[in-house]
Amino acid sequence: MPPTMGPREVLSADDIRRALTRIAHEIVERNHGTDGVVLVGLQRGGVWIADELAGILAGIEQPVPVGSLDVSFHRDDVGLRPIVPGHVTAIPVSLDGRTVVLVDDVLFTGRTVRAALEALNEYGRPHAVQLAVIVDRGHRQLPIRPDYVGKNLPTAGDEDVQVSPDGVVIA
Repeated sequence: MPPTMGPREVLSADDIRRALTRIAHEIVERNHGTDGVVLVGLQRGGVWIADELAGILAGIEQPVPVGSLDVSFHRDDVGLRPIVPGHVTAIPVSLDGRTVVLVDDVLFTGRTVRAALEALNEYGRPHAVQLAVIVDRGHRQLPIRPDYVGKNLPTAGDEDVQVSPDGVVIA
């Protein structure tokens, strides 16, 4: 029987910082600046990433509004996983006519992003919605593709990908 492998680091803290800097520059380039751009971090994993991106964007262009979104009540798999409300949704501006960049740590099946798109409707009608993730695992169940990716990381379906400011670990 082969030995079980422990968690393995696939991105370091420096790799995360570089990926976020690259993503911030890509956001500026694609949107011809940051005017009208709003970052919305998905609870839980995307909120700290949206905050980091906002700080980087403020150093490149101008500050952008940053919000957080809890999609618990908009998921289509409520019967398969428990609803854990209590995460904060805070959208600081109307989204009408703005470019919303949804920010999350990992893109896997696409179901969280689908729920986020539905939840955004409560806060206005954006001109466009873009998606930024640190890790794209593949395994999509819905036709959702990120606009900005830190790293494409094919994984087994049963692996757990953990993203933090300290790096990315597969367990």
